[in-house]
Amino acid sequence: MHDTVPDAAAHEEGPDEPAYDPAAPAPLNADRTPTGNADVDAALDRLADADHLATDGHLEVYEDVHRGLRDALTALDARPGPPAPTRHPTAAPQ
Repeated sequence: MHDTVPDAAAHEEGPDEPAYDPAAPAPLNADRTPTGNADVDAALDRLADADHLATDGHLEVYEDVHRGLRDALTALDARPGPPAPTRHPTAAPQ
């Protein structure tokens, strides 16, 4: 009778390698391209915070980012635009 012993070395972690935990936080490494709008860029940069949280912490980050993006869009709507024309552009001067 021959007893087989699993290769213990295959299951041991090295001194510099933590044990693999599929539920542990893992960075998404998603590229974030700057938009040129400081408020939008700050909100998108906040997404990186989710990389260090367990899944149950992501919702708070996503809600915060959504709120920041919504506020940035609202601020764009509140900015005054160019003045409205006082007459039709093709109307003859009087």
